[in-house]
Amino acid sequence: MAALHDDQLRKSCRLFGVELEDMPWFAPSFNVAPQSVQPVVRLNRDSGDREFALLRWGLVPFWAKDAKFGYSTINARAEEAASKPAFREALKKRRCLVPADAFYEWMKPNAKLKIPYAIALTSGEPCALAGLWRAGALRKARPSRPSPSSPPIPTKSQSRFTIACR
Repeated sequence: MAALHDDQLRKSCRLFGVELEDMPWFAPSFNVAPQSVQPVVRLNRDSGDREFALLRWGLVPFWAKDAKFGYSTINARAEEAASKPAFREALKKRRCLVPADAFYEWMKPNAKLKIPYAIALTSGEPCALAGLWRAGALRKARPSRPSPSSPPIPTKSQSRFTIACR
């Protein structure tokens, strides 16, 4: 996936119905990696309006104890998302669009060679990939016998997303 180029921000705002002033700043990226923070378009919880939000790529379900779970949930197969516990709730309630000017598919002609192919609209316009998102804190595992002097274990809230694919 390639994040939007700077010159496409105005087009993206018009395309997704978001005010330019409301868009968070993000740097262009030409090879977005899992666990990186990327812009998504979602509905604002309070107003119901569309908004750009910066989320980390790799959905982590509420029951996961470790953020590393997000490495295995960067893509959700569209035909399986409704039945997989990691995606089921987000599919029902938290869908989003993941803006991009291209995405990559990998061809594997043999066991030793992988070739990336960038796929983009011929017009060069931005496009959107279907996504699912979730907000929340990771549960931290507590020591089996915490001492009375142990400080509380903080939880870190991080909104995350995955890309629905076929």
